[in-house]
Amino acid sequence: MKNLLIPREKYLSAGVHIGMTSKTADMKRFIYKIRPNGLAVLNVGILDRRIDLAASMIAGRKNVLIASKKDNANEAVAKFAELTGSRAVIGRFMPGSLTNPTYRDFFEPELVIVTDPFNDKQVIKEAVQMRIPIIGFAGTYNETSFIDLVLPCNNKGKKSMALILWLMARLVAEKRGQQFDAKPEDFGYAE
Repeated sequence: MKNLLIPREKYLSAGVHIGMTSKTADMKRFIYKIRPNGLAVLNVGILDRRIDLAASMIAGRKNVLIASKKDNANEAVAKFAELTGSRAVIGRFMPGSLTNPTYRDFFEPELVIVTDPFNDKQVIKEAVQMRIPIIGFAGTYNETSFIDLVLPCNNKGKKSMALILWLMARLVAEKRGQQFDAKPEDFGYAE
């Protein structure tokens, strides 16, 4: 078995594996087991491999957009964007940002990252329309039909999102041959 990027205990203490009782057909393949109380447990090994793949996708691109309508990921998303040279849209995504060249904040990313396919529907709709690849953080309750690379994780947990975005930023820096000194705490991760 391949070693994980960080110790399994670190993933588990951040709660990245915690799903919900509601599960979509799209997410069933990422579920490791269902607890007696009905709560789904996501497969950390799959997430780990996909984080590495996502970092490779991001490292090879200059114009990356990361969008998050959810408050739980704001700090982590802002720090990720800062350290990877990506553009962050936190809060409401204005319709036309990717599709209307006359819009003042029009942007043509090579890759889009969303923290929740349900909340970030507008970003996904426009990225699909413009044929831009999408990486999406998805919990067990998410539909993932338009996501090119699903990162199956607890996308509701602040600690979970902070740890994953820190790890992805670290890997992007490594793949680009850049220095990386940030800690998970810089992304809002609190013990």
